[in-house]
Amino acid sequence: MELDEEMENDICKVWDMSMDEDVALFLQEFNAPDIFMGIFAKSKCPRLTEICVGILGNMACFQDICMSISKDENLGQVLLQRLCDSDSPTLLETSRLLLTCLSQPEVANIWVERIRENPSVYDCVCFIMSSSTNVELLVKVGEVVDKLFDLDEELMLNWIKNGTCPSVGPSVDDSPEELPDFKIVPCILEAAKQVRSDNPEGLDVYMHILQLLTTVDEGIQAIVQVPDGGKETWSLLYDLVCHELCQPDDPPIIVQEQKTVLASILSVLSAMFASQTEQEYTKMRKNMPLIGSLIRILQYMEGCGKRAGDSSKESEQEETGTADINDEDFHLKILKDICCELLSNMLQELTKENTLEGLQQGHLNEQTCSCAFQNLLPLYFASVESFLEVLREADQTLADNLEKRFPSLKVHS
Repeated sequence: MELDEEMENDICKVWDMSMDEDVALFLQEFNAPDIFMGIFAKSKCPRLTEICVGILGNMACFQDICMSISKDENLGQVLLQRLCDSDSPTLLETSRLLLTCLSQPEVANIWVERIRENPSVYDCVCFIMSSSTNVELLVKVGEVVDKLFDLDEELMLNWIKNGTCPSVGPSVDDSPEELPDFKIVPCILEAAKQVRSDNPEGLDVYMHILQLLTTVDEGIQAIVQVPDGGKETWSLLYDLVCHELCQPDDPPIIVQEQKTVLASILSVLSAMFASQTEQEYTKMRKNMPLIGSLIRILQYMEGCGKRAGDSSKESEQEETGTADINDEDFHLKILKDICCELLSNMLQELTKENTLEGLQQGHLNEQTCSCAFQNLLPLYFASVESFLEVLREADQTLADNLEKRFPSLKVHS
């Protein structure tokens, strides 16, 4: 169960050295992958298993070796079995190895197919996401799932259905102590809650997984299905947007740092909002703090846009700098489009009572409404016009002032 200290030091040196391509090729030449296979089969020492998987992970960083490891069917199966290990460090190294292989286009399909044919991988991954408190492991497993879903929609659909269709996956009769009947969304949410405060990049990964689920109808249904009608998902995302990300005491530039995670979260909220018709969702739909947060994101983006514009003038001569700014603008544009779509849908649902509530709470005033109109017009003209009608009942003066600021609305009123 324990490695001799001298042996551990020696083999850890090999682990470090295996990051060098010449050493990795030397190890492959002397059949290290086959030796490791024997170790995986016989060793009862978790530390030894972890180090061997780690060495393979370093070796897989080099294309030819990765191809050789990936094409070895027996080794591939043995490595996937390591995902069901109970040792967190081994799980972390296994996840790193899988992510390395999935990130190489030449072999990614081999692994996707292998994982699709191994239903136990789903159970092991869900078990890790739903029960582990190791943030580093959760982030790496999340990256593997994110990569898998991005690479293969069929596999994503299988995993969505796996939690709802008893016929899919390993038979319980084969293993009396079978893992629980996992559903993918609650597992993702549990992992997201674990990483949210310690690892912003990890939160970004799990929010992107949720966003990928919304690209198919089955995924949206999995998010908003009974028993809670999606309340847990909505509650977590709402809390992130309204109480953690892009807050009033943050500098506007924060939106630049949080643009990808915000885009994922708002995209999921938008999909949920559009798909829900149940009465129980009415309160969520008319949530003024969320509308206030959406407008604040748009306000911060306006500030970011000006700063990016100034920077681009200063670095006109610097090609790389300009490319970075353009890339940032691209991601900000995606965030703006998603934000505007959700805001327009929410404004269209408001009643006089909701609007009065928003005015009293400070979420709606001339400044915030002007920012919303500025960003929503002319694309979401109907939503703005509908909201203005309701606003007129709640605050005639504010409605008149906004009409003066936006003459196109007055023409149509």
